[in-house]
Amino acid sequence: MKKRESLLVVMIAATLSGCSLAPAYHPPATPSAQTYRDVGPWINAQPSDQLPRESWWQLYSEDELDALQLKLLANNADLAAALAHYQQAQAFALQARSGLFPQLSAGANGVRQRQSDHAPPVRNPSAPADYDSYSVSAQASYEVDLWGRVRNTVEAGRDNALAAQADLASAQLSLQAQLADSYMQLRGLDQQIELLQQTIQAYEKALKLTQTLHGGGIVSGLDVSRAQTQLSDARSQWSQTLAQRALMQDTIAVLVGENAANFSLPARTEPVPVPVVPLDVPSTLLQRRPDVAAAERRVAAANAGIGVARAAWFPSLTLNAQGGYQSTGWANLLTAGNRIWALGPTLALDLFDGGYRKATIEAARAKTDEAGATYRGVVLGAFQQVQDNLALLDHLGTASANQKDAADAAQHALDLSMSQYKQGAVSYLDVVQAQTVALQEKRGLLDLDTQRLRASVHLIRALGGGWSADQLAQK
Repeated sequence: MKKRESLLVVMIAATLSGCSLAPAYHPPATPSAQTYRDVGPWINAQPSDQLPRESWWQLYSEDELDALQLKLLANNADLAAALAHYQQAQAFALQARSGLFPQLSAGANGVRQRQSDHAPPVRNPSAPADYDSYSVSAQASYEVDLWGRVRNTVEAGRDNALAAQADLASAQLSLQAQLADSYMQLRGLDQQIELLQQTIQAYEKALKLTQTLHGGGIVSGLDVSRAQTQLSDARSQWSQTLAQRALMQDTIAVLVGENAANFSLPARTEPVPVPVVPLDVPSTLLQRRPDVAAAERRVAAANAGIGVARAAWFPSLTLNAQGGYQSTGWANLLTAGNRIWALGPTLALDLFDGGYRKATIEAARAKTDEAGATYRGVVLGAFQQVQDNLALLDHLGTASANQKDAADAAQHALDLSMSQYKQGAVSYLDVVQAQTVALQEKRGLLDLDTQRLRASVHLIRALGGGWSADQLAQK
């Protein structure tokens, strides 16, 4: 009968251990769309036409950018910190998983002690007051997961580890995009510097012309002053742009983990083409963005936390076993007569806690609601970022074409005004105005080209780069 009763208890415990008090999990619903609103320099992605998984920046065909990205992965301090945070989350998940297994321990003890003559119950006068006690024992305990508390704790730990893994991918993508963005700005500044150098050379020739004409009494000293003003202003713009480039170069140095004092990048003025970015349908953005994946896993972890909190209302069952040897001396310790053992379950239930468990469940539900709201906000923000940068690329492309026409027209006007000035048909004030407009329009064109490149980088980042939810560990 005792064996049957024990078997019945084990069967009941095994049946109950399949229970889970966590609500059935469903990712929060989020609004989506069938297509993106803007159309422009991108294509609908096909299964074989995705962004490169590990090296999305190679779309720009810049070898120097490739080398910088490799340095970032190897040396960036923020990325190293994110990796350490992920490793912590993995360790916490393993700690939670240890609750699925029995806990084993062993120990040995040897003491000399004295017992009080008046210790309750009163010591037998024939028993010695001073004696030795030696023991060797092992203990085992196992919590039967009747209500899914342990499994839900493990599930929450695993989901938090997956969220941390996605956080690491998000940090990496953010830093890679920041580096690519800074690189595009640096190349734009290189082009600005080259334009200003060419402008300075042209203005120096114009100044010499006015000085020659002034020496011949053809023009007044006012023309010379105006030409000198234009030249000095161009030199000032050149120096300011050099300062901006130095700051941008230092930014890149920090991103790739190098000392700014020892870091430099050569000037390059070749234009970087804006790549054609393949687009999936909007719904796939939820699988391509690591921050979206992280937010979703945190909702799942919080949902499992509800099950952990609910389990506190029910009794916990722990199976305990202990065995070993105990004696008053080492010599005959490991003999049959010195064996000790204990075996039995422990059933525990809190009867009154002043509302603590109820409050814990409410807090777990609120945490789940908070995580769900955060997830929806991240998703909506992701759609906004994609749509914003699509709109930027679309409209900046049109603006760049118009700006090029304006720059060409301004250069033509400058050539005409200079030719007419040499013939004495116009004053140098007309030349100054034409020079100012021409330089402004050319710099505006270079600035638009840089903005388009930056928008393409931000679009790729908004699309999740080369990342996808498939990179998360499988359940």
